[in-house]
Amino acid sequence: MTVVVLQHVAVEGPGRVGQALERASRMWRVVRLFDGDPVPVGPTGIDGLVLMGGPMGVADTHEFPHLGLEQDLIADCLAVDVPVLGICLGSQLLAATLGGTVGPSGSLELGWYPTTLTADGAADPVTGQLPPEFVPLHWHGDAMTLPDDATLLASSEQTRVQAFRHGRAAYGLLFHLEADVAQVAAMATRFPDEVARAGSTGLDLADSQRVAVIEAPADRFFDAWVALTA
Repeated sequence: MTVVVLQHVAVEGPGRVGQALERASRMWRVVRLFDGDPVPVGPTGIDGLVLMGGPMGVADTHEFPHLGLEQDLIADCLAVDVPVLGICLGSQLLAATLGGTVGPSGSLELGWYPTTLTADGAADPVTGQLPPEFVPLHWHGDAMTLPDDATLLASSEQTRVQAFRHGRAAYGLLFHLEADVAQVAAMATRFPDEVARAGSTGLDLADSQRVAVIEAPADRFFDAWVALTA
């Protein structure tokens, strides 16, 4: 059995998710969708599914047909209680699969912004590994509604649904906990227009002090989710 990581663009790799999988001695593999790797069909042989971020939107299936196939795989995994973790675009794909609405928010939330756990988030065994208020990296122009039967776990001032859980082990995070300084810098280089729109710079975003503060709680979060895949 293997944890499968779906990666949409080269600069948004598994980062700390992969490190947590290694610490737990899990078998795992990366499906590089940007290189043409096919989306797995069905949940057989999968004991965890991770969906990374990317610049495309959930509705962009005409340009990126794999997005629809990813939702099929998410649904199949949910049906047999395979743990799912969606990050940024991945969380939007999870929300859409569960019947939530995903689309442009009208503004770009890009930078390091405070995010607060709800009471449910603080009590949750996975998101409860994070402080009640923390400052992760945000990088999104789309937002989502909370799917039916999902639990809201975290919000920011600008965006209500920053994290949610569905069932026992399906988690969506709109923000980025997985990225180290090098990955944040690579994202800023890859998407300079978005950085400029946000009034920021790559140097501001790749802030080693901010990354250092979030590193330990992020590792605890990913360790707790990976434990669900056992």
